[in-house]
This record gives sequence, structure tokens and C-alpha cells, in this order.
Amino acid sequence: LATEGLKPVVAIYSTFLQRAYDQLIHDVALQNLDVVFALDRAGLVGADGATHAGNYDMSYLRCIPNMVIMAASDENECRQMLTTGFHYEGPAAVRYPRGAGIGAPMEKELTSIEIGKGQIKRSGKSVAILAFGSMVTPSLAAGEALDATVANMRFVKPLDVELVRKLAQEHDVLVTVEEGSIMGGAGSAVAEALAAEGIVKPLLMLGLPDVFIDHGDPAALLAGVGLDAKGIAASIRARFGGELRLVVNNA
Repeated sequence: LATEGLKPVVAIYSTFLQRAYDQLIHDVALQNLDVVFALDRAGLVGADGATHAGNYDMSYLRCIPNMVIMAASDENECRQMLTTGFHYEGPAAVRYPRGAGIGAPMEKELTSIEIGKGQIKRSGKSVAILAFGSMVTPSLAAGEALDATVANMRFVKPLDVELVRKLAQEHDVLVTVEEGSIMGGAGSAVAEALAAEGIVKPLLMLGLPDVFIDHGDPAALLAGVGLDAKGIAASIRARFGGELRLVVNNA
């Protein structure tokens, strides 16, 4: 379809796209074809269990040339990212989790987002949390508790290197948070960017551990791996609290 000038939109579970990896590389990315991948079930999926968990898409897509990878933080941003992918000329993927949205206000207009640009959601001190996709909301709550800066990175690829550089210059430590495999994921992209820029900065990468996570209540599963607001704040305190004298609210 794409070779004949049409615009395919492939709505597929993240875990099912793993089965089409060779086609994704050779039939789409290698030819730089104009295809949008709408990746449902990105991250933990609760009752669907480990077979359906979309834990690896950021890792397995990030290494493919020509790919653009977006991670939606809420239902409104998901619509805008799908619009962005539709108007972008080339292969693009939008990842979003299973379940209901967070209740974000919906913009009437479907507008595109500037490719490769994140946004600051909260300004704080000492700690900068670089959150991807569904982890923006709990990261904002953790940021309130720690008086940390929180960025909605939006793009896993191309990464907003300018924003990473700015956050590194203005903060003592960086923390990446993603609902995906830590190994090779968005946090790894930030680490690679820092290395390429010659920036030496303490970096804590939070995400899904190197294990298969069984079925269960989604909120409980995220809390179990430290990816709820309390877990994110606790991990930051455990790693940096003594050094930075973090301001911690009891709220």
C-alpha cells in the first residue's frame, strides 16, 4: 500500500509487532516507507499477562534507522501524536498503554507535534526527571514530593538532545523513567546522548527490570517494580537523597 502512495496505519499490540520484526526492518524502514504503527498495550498489561506485555518496543524499534518513536503521556497527546505520525513522511510509531486515559482535557483540533521536541512540565531544583509516555503522570507526583524538574520527553527517537543538554547543565542529577525495558530503552538513549555530548552527570534509569512480569492489577504491578509516584520518589531518595539534601514533602 505504501509503495503505491497510500498511507497505511497499522494498529497492533506492541508484543505482536515483535513477530513482524524482519518485515518492519526490510519491508518498511529500509525503504523509508510512509507507514504509521499505532502500538497498543505498550508497557504492562495487567490481566493479559507476560505474553501480551509490550515491554520491549522502545528497545527493538530504537535501533532501526529511519524510525520515529513517540510515547504518549495521556489520551489527548496520543491523538496529537497519531496526527503527527499521519502527517510525517516516513515510518513512525506511537506507543500507548492499555486501559483508560487519565482524564486529560481534549483539544478539538488535531495538530502535529514538532518532531523530536519534549516539554518541561514542572520546574524544580537539583533533580531533573526525564519521563517518557505513561510515566509522566507519576513522575509529576514524584516531582512535587521532591521539588524536582519534570520533562515530558515525548520522543524516544529522535531524542530531544537539546533538552537533555539543558537539563544536565541546570541540575545536579538526571533520572529517566519509562514503562518499558531499561535495557536498550529510552534511558539508554539518554545515556548515549550524554556520552556523545561529553557530559558527565549522575544518571538513574528507572523502568521495567530484566524479568518477565506476570499478570495482575496494573497499578499493583507498576508499584511492585517501583514505577508509581511513591516508588519513583523512593528510588531517587535512595540513590541521591543524602547527597542532594532533597526537600521532601509529606503530601
